[in-house]
Amino acid sequence: MLRIGLTGGIGSGKSTVSAIFEQLGAPVIDTDGIAREVVAPGEPALAEICRSLGSGLLCPDGSLDRAALRSRVFQDTSRRRRLEAITHPAIDARMRQRLAELPEETPYVLLVIPLLLEAGWQDRVDRILLVDCPETLQVQRVVARDGIDPQEAWRMVRSQASRDARRQAADDVIENDGSLGPRELIARVRGLDRRYRDAAG
Repeated sequence: MLRIGLTGGIGSGKSTVSAIFEQLGAPVIDTDGIAREVVAPGEPALAEICRSLGSGLLCPDGSLDRAALRSRVFQDTSRRRRLEAITHPAIDARMRQRLAELPEETPYVLLVIPLLLEAGWQDRVDRILLVDCPETLQVQRVVARDGIDPQEAWRMVRSQASRDARRQAADDVIENDGSLGPRELIARVRGLDRRYRDAAG
């Protein structure tokens, strides 16, 4: 089974691209979704986050207050590293479990890993597919999507791997800077889907 690592900065359009792959029949394992699972109420990682990063991180219903956590870790590199040290092993274990559950005849799987480079998980995949766009566009999209201050959006963008580092690591790149219309984007993904199926075969 060929493992394709889909990555890209926040606001680059990874979800849009992965949804097209899914529509084409490719299994998608999204570590963003897994990241939400491993910090759900009752999960060991949530308790460890509260112990390690301090109080005031829970909503009244006991769930993680993501806005509070984001504000706390994106302003403090050491806290962000502590958070990653807690969550990354749990995410990795669950991702491996999902991979093991896929049918053996599956040609390829799309692993959506936003922090693929930051986590050093290049060895988890056979090819890296980058969804790329300028940082200014990332910030615009995050501000529009999350309703946050542009300065906070810039902090989030700059806390991740640089655009140059991602492009150097990538085997395939989808330019999602607005130059591709919806039909062109679908056509680009279709072409990659065929290429990955051929490579797996």
